[in-house]
Amino acid sequence: MSDKQKSHKSTINSPSIPPGYKQTEVGVIPEDWEIKPLHARADKIMVGIASAATHAYRDRGIPMFRNQNIKPNRLDDTDILYIAEDYEVAFKNKRLKSGDLLTARTGYPGTTSIVPIQYEGAQSFTTLITRPIRNLVDSNYLCCLINSKAGQTYFEQNKIGGGQKNVNAGSLKFLPVPLPPTKAEQEAIAEALSDADAFIESLEQLIAKKRHIKQGAVQELLTGKKRLPGFSGEWEVKRLDDVAEIVMGQSPDSSSYNIKGLGLPLIQGNADIENRRTKKRVFTTKLTKPGRCGDILMSVRAPVGEISRTYFDVCLGRGVCAIRYTNDFLYHYLVFIEPSWASRSKGSTFDSVNSTDVKSLEIEFPNDFDEQPAIASILSDMDAEIDALETKLTKARHIKHGMMHNGSLGFRMVGNPL
Repeated sequence: MSDKQKSHKSTINSPSIPPGYKQTEVGVIPEDWEIKPLHARADKIMVGIASAATHAYRDRGIPMFRNQNIKPNRLDDTDILYIAEDYEVAFKNKRLKSGDLLTARTGYPGTTSIVPIQYEGAQSFTTLITRPIRNLVDSNYLCCLINSKAGQTYFEQNKIGGGQKNVNAGSLKFLPVPLPPTKAEQEAIAEALSDADAFIESLEQLIAKKRHIKQGAVQELLTGKKRLPGFSGEWEVKRLDDVAEIVMGQSPDSSSYNIKGLGLPLIQGNADIENRRTKKRVFTTKLTKPGRCGDILMSVRAPVGEISRTYFDVCLGRGVCAIRYTNDFLYHYLVFIEPSWASRSKGSTFDSVNSTDVKSLEIEFPNDFDEQPAIASILSDMDAEIDALETKLTKARHIKHGMMHNGSLGFRMVGNPL
């Protein structure tokens, strides 16, 4: 076996490169894919109208897209301009065709969308226009590629200009394009990615809807505007220290800090909180003020009033306090009034509140104690449903990222991963 054959075999059998794939300038792609510059995959790469057109703007006429209308994989036509037909005719060689790609030169340079059929014959202002070779390249595949991590990294590395960076036609022409051998495979890849995008968008919309519903429920249930079946009577205003145990934090000496997991997690402020949960970032071997698993935590230094929970024992630093109560009603109420702390906090260097401020906080409680956990249960169930959807969304995004194969689109279709 020759040295060249040995080297080739070693590359093929590399544990980081699956059989049937190869390492290239754009990442790992199937062996039968070819990489060529974009100009070899396109009939045209040009710039849209670059002459001043303000005088030709009309209320109706020929649609003209600008860089700000270009979003990843789609054109936003909610704010397009129109130009006079007698002005536009001088630029008929720049008229768009359905399936053309528009790439933003400024704003978000490199962002690319496809021209839909209803805008055949429209114009664009200073955008980059790519017309793929129709019998060789699928427009949707090419658009996905340009918007992928590999495509955007290329533009990031090839931006020009001073204060406002931009992409020009010269750099776009030499974008390396890995292409499957058949257009059918390109279409299948583009369809799979489109399905993934649609699934992700549907989850995002559902989460937004659920959050809106929960916001309405919070406004009604935590103010007594809506009562649950079987409950009635007035609500009563009480001081926080009359109903809950409050422990103000105190940071230990920094000599006890470590990141090796020795001692307890130290919670000092927002850097130690994520998604309303404490995280194990810095530990301390010296315990000053203990926080128990299940405590409500509230920040007392800028920003003030942010609420979280701890699901393990912690050491409370000076930036937080722990609040202990018999059910979750108080947790949801404190989250509800978070914005009100902006008017309560004080401090010359940064906003803060002290123990007196926290203890004197007035909260409105239902007189019927059983109503509190009933309200809390509804709101907690809503939170759990939203959390489950967000977990599903994170998984869907992770799957799509995997499908993109580190941005190169170098994967084989083996069924719908969603």
